[in-house]
Amino acid sequence: MTTGAVGGMPDQDFDLFVIGGGSGGVRAARIAAGHGARVALAEADRYGGTCVIRGCVPKKLLVYASRFADDFADAAGFGWSLETPPRFDWPRLIAAKDREIARLEGLYQNTLRNAGVTLFSEYAQLAGPNTVHLQSSGETVRAGKILVATGGVPFVEPDLKGREHVITSNDAFHLEKLPKRMVIVGGGYIAIEFAGIFAGLGTQTTIVYRGDKILRGFDEDLRDCLEEAYRAKGIHILTRQRVGQVEAGEVHNKRVHLEDGTVLDADVVMYATGRVPNVKGLGLSQLGITCGWNGHIVVDDQFRSSVPSIYAVGDVTDKPQLTPVAIRDGHAFADREFAGMTRDIDYEMVPTAVFSTPEIGTVGLPEHLAAERAHALDVYVSRFRPMRATLAGREERMMMKLIVDRESQRVLGCHVFGPDAAEMVQMAAIAMRMGARKSDFDRTMPLHPSAAEELVTMRTRRAIAPS
Repeated sequence: MTTGAVGGMPDQDFDLFVIGGGSGGVRAARIAAGHGARVALAEADRYGGTCVIRGCVPKKLLVYASRFADDFADAAGFGWSLETPPRFDWPRLIAAKDREIARLEGLYQNTLRNAGVTLFSEYAQLAGPNTVHLQSSGETVRAGKILVATGGVPFVEPDLKGREHVITSNDAFHLEKLPKRMVIVGGGYIAIEFAGIFAGLGTQTTIVYRGDKILRGFDEDLRDCLEEAYRAKGIHILTRQRVGQVEAGEVHNKRVHLEDGTVLDADVVMYATGRVPNVKGLGLSQLGITCGWNGHIVVDDQFRSSVPSIYAVGDVTDKPQLTPVAIRDGHAFADREFAGMTRDIDYEMVPTAVFSTPEIGTVGLPEHLAAERAHALDVYVSRFRPMRATLAGREERMMMKLIVDRESQRVLGCHVFGPDAAEMVQMAAIAMRMGARKSDFDRTMPLHPSAAEELVTMRTRRAIAPS
């Protein structure tokens, strides 16, 4: 078989073979096919990857569900009377979520097929620099280039005593019933978001975290605001604690033994202690592909591994583990390799959100990192009660923070805590990506009444000098 117009090597079945049907792999396959490449993609599980199937999308659907409890409570302050108490139905929510995920998965498959991508719904392994072995069919496929986009998987300590008694975020989406008591181990995005979900749905929730404060790496004010809000919601947060053992209790209950002797009983114990690259069984070591400290594939700025014909994008590399990053990288790879186009990707000014309740939106540098890069900072912080909370009688607070380089007056960081934080920060990220200065924020006319107007009306600064 000869190659197409993109100039691949003779007797290759495809110009590009993608292993992994998640966000990065799907985008790379579709764009490469649009450039005229003959493309195949193998996915052993469900199309859409972590984000669509067991990550961002179903998680946010559950976040929405968990917030209705506050909405019902707030309604009375605005004149609404609920004649009967609201009743929540977990199986009904999960069924609705499953229908939506199935719909999205179908769209992913249709998008690939419509682009002319050949799909293999089975496990694929690297068999050589230009060869892929398909496990179920036993078929061997040759390709000019191979892209690994297999993403990441939840990590649970391999030597944890009672490991068989815990679940991960993958399993949380398929629980048969809503647990009455839950222990979540971890203090990052996933742990914090699921704690908010289950607590909002009525589960007695406890976070166990080995660090001194949740959300390591985030701005300190954001960390403090969220911890205070979560404690006010009744979420128990145990920091500087490690799990020694998990054992089965009576009537399907679990018992968590902390190293300091504390014992916690729960219906479900969920580990959310990070994710690792999904590389097991791919055949990387047999080909001599260089991997990093946690198994990630080491790539250069063109996404090429130590084997020149094999590339990688997304969470299987050491790039930021965010869906938009994987998509952007997959697109850039396809443009470069199959259309000769170069695209610069800036990993510095990447906006992100924690869909806690209240939520966090952030872009740029937290204060402690900004202090390392700038000679001096001007820090602007505003804390206030959102308008909706006044009639609702809720003591909820919002926090907004701008971090400014005093010399250049460029805005280095924008951090928002409160309702719709993610929506605000996405728009702020555009201005900051363009090099906005504090004076640009100041000259922008406020939109009143809105919470976001605080970003353009803050004038009182707290001067910070690095130590």
